[in-house]
Amino acid sequence: MNQFLAFSAALADLLCREIVSWQGFGSMKPVIVVHGGAGSIFKDREEGARSGIIRAALKGYSILKQGGSALDAVEDAVVSMEDDPHFNAGCGSVLNEKGEVEMDAIIMDGKNLASGAVSAVKCIANPIMLARLVMEKTEHMLLTDHGANLFAKAMNIPEIPGEKLITERSWERWSKKLEADSNPQEDKKESGTVGAVAIDNEGNVACATSTGGLSNKLVGRVGDSACIGSGGYADNHVGAVSTTGHGESMMKVVLARLVLYHMEQGMTPEKAADTALNYMKTRVGGLGGVIVVSNSGDWTARFSTKQMSWATVKDDWLQYGIYTGEMHTSSVAEALGSK
Repeated sequence: MNQFLAFSAALADLLCREIVSWQGFGSMKPVIVVHGGAGSIFKDREEGARSGIIRAALKGYSILKQGGSALDAVEDAVVSMEDDPHFNAGCGSVLNEKGEVEMDAIIMDGKNLASGAVSAVKCIANPIMLARLVMEKTEHMLLTDHGANLFAKAMNIPEIPGEKLITERSWERWSKKLEADSNPQEDKKESGTVGAVAIDNEGNVACATSTGGLSNKLVGRVGDSACIGSGGYADNHVGAVSTTGHGESMMKVVLARLVLYHMEQGMTPEKAADTALNYMKTRVGGLGGVIVVSNSGDWTARFSTKQMSWATVKDDWLQYGIYTGEMHTSSVAEALGSK
């Protein structure tokens, strides 16, 4: 009799768990967070940066609200910023020492830990789209330089002339470095990299990060953005992170995964982000920023640099900022009406 009662109790408990699980299926409120790079944003570019991150966040959120996947949302949000010359990605990328654009990108699916990345790619308008194809159409996780461009051709991704990715501002910055009295350290403070993290209504998380890298970098230099765990990481068991800042520093501490590790130890996204950024600063002298969404839908945007443009949409409310402590709020309806 006791064994029967124990079995009945266990069966009832299992059924209750299944019912709760079934009732919660597809009931997660979608959230998206985007960033347009950590560093210094010149006054004359602040408005463009704000408009760009808001546009990207709204675009990604629209996909989530229609039942789309977190993966689609982060990809489209990043494409929006790659197409915006205010950001150091895609058509706004900075130039390497030879005056060329070389770009890195990564995308990751938290459901199965699948990831795809490209590095040092040229003549591609949207590296994040190519990174997703690496994830979905190959057995690899990272393709680089000439090989990545060959793969793009095989996938019918159009190649565009390199000069079409060079903005007047990027060319002027690169030309200035050729002057005898130029200060390369000043340019390193300027913001770079774009990224997005999201959770969809099925509870799946994803991240995407894309960049033109460092201004006047060596040919072939690859930063954190293409490196899983450094430029981004997504795991349904914890959450998703996209990073921005000094790439070499972030690779040394594997910043994105470090944030999630702290969350696994019980820290909130905000506390985990601050702890990881502080460790990077004290251990290797690196500055940067992160955006985070947890598997419960909590989010944060934190940075140790002077500025970081960021935006998020949750529960049909948009929030965004650039400076520490700055947070503007409006309804999605208001934001769409003012576009």
